[in-house]
Amino acid sequence: MSRLGLRLRIFLFFCLIALGGTGLVLAALYAGHQRALATTATNGFTFAAILASFGLVALSVGIWLLFDENVAKPIERISAQMRARAHAGVATGIDTEAARYLGDLAPAASAVTAALSDSAMSTAERVAAETERLTAEKARLTALLTEIPVAMILANPRDQIVLYDGQAAEVLAGQAVPRLNAPLSDYFDPACLVGARRKLDRTGKEVAFSLRGHDARQSYDARMKPMEGGGYMLVIDAAHADIAPDAARPLVYEFDLFDRDAEAAVEDMPLSRMIYTVFDTETTGLLPHKDEIVQIGAVRVVHGRIVEGEALDMLVDPGRPIPPASTRVHKVSDAMVAGKPDIAEAGRVFHRFSRDSVIVAHNAPFDMAFLHRHKGRIGVDWDNPILDTVLLSAVVFGASETHTLDALCDRLGVTIPERLRHTALGDAQATAEVLVRLLPMLEARGLTTFGAVLSETRRHGRLLEDLN
Repeated sequence: MSRLGLRLRIFLFFCLIALGGTGLVLAALYAGHQRALATTATNGFTFAAILASFGLVALSVGIWLLFDENVAKPIERISAQMRARAHAGVATGIDTEAARYLGDLAPAASAVTAALSDSAMSTAERVAAETERLTAEKARLTALLTEIPVAMILANPRDQIVLYDGQAAEVLAGQAVPRLNAPLSDYFDPACLVGARRKLDRTGKEVAFSLRGHDARQSYDARMKPMEGGGYMLVIDAAHADIAPDAARPLVYEFDLFDRDAEAAVEDMPLSRMIYTVFDTETTGLLPHKDEIVQIGAVRVVHGRIVEGEALDMLVDPGRPIPPASTRVHKVSDAMVAGKPDIAEAGRVFHRFSRDSVIVAHNAPFDMAFLHRHKGRIGVDWDNPILDTVLLSAVVFGASETHTLDALCDRLGVTIPERLRHTALGDAQATAEVLVRLLPMLEARGLTTFGAVLSETRRHGRLLEDLN
């Protein structure tokens, strides 16, 4: 059967419908004739019609199941695998065994994607050479900046962080986790910033002022310098700040944040221009209505790339013993969480970290249920837009596929180090890498805005609850 051509195989499906239907009708007529001889003609014809109807329905269902399993599903799988290779840079091959009844389609698709990969590889080699040069220059620049006892932050006209250097990362971390696109008021006294900004706008010249952190215990000498085209540079004297001399943090930036449309509705925002907070939790058990969170891990994805250094990894005191069975899975013990923040404090930290972003998780209803249950204690409303990679997988690969995190990682070429598996940060990192690969695949299907993706995921609502 596997040696038959695709056209002949589809022709045989139609032959099966024709022959099977004819045979069923003839059999039903014969049975009806026999019944008519024993009863009445009307009774016989009625019996024949009922028998033929049920037989044709059963035949149609059987042939559809064959067609779906041997033609429709393999075609859908090949399409998804080709998109993964074309748009997400996945190097896995085409599953020719699953498409063995599709004639030459699978080998042809494999040949096309192999040629595409070869072309992409040669291009990637040229890009890699240039990237290596730029990386070396960036490393030298970062090393140079680290030696200068000032912290530099670049802000856009809306007072949001576009760039921060290694020293600035340490200064920001003294208040909260550093984040691109975060308002400076999340880290420093707004009154100091507003006063300096007004003077900068009025004079157009550099402004020197005293900058205080939110806790009022840290104060810095700072200068605000205007930038051509809008925005400004905030230079902070870090000579007296509590910064380790060997602290080495990367230069973090995303210059596209200068042009970010602050007024666009979230439904109209392009996927590639959005900011995502990808998170995962580890818990005392699998019942959100009574179990508790013991660990929260989160990473940030800005404009389609994972931002190194912008991560959250918190142990949380659940206020109750952790069952040994749960500890065997996530390796978090009672001793590890003793003295750590409770869910109220940890929830507030995560809420600040995810501010003004789309929250992403794998099976988000499970993780969000814990946070919603404690929103009174935390003192916040979880009103962020939410995406679920389970539903995104269903959109891209079809609902009939397996959508576990392990299956997605295998399908998209994402490797989770064993030491990080079943840790909140490790699974959040893996989910973020999955998201980064899924985004171009969604855009290639014409789903370029958040609203379009949300509408498409709702078609798979039977898989998971819609949290939006």
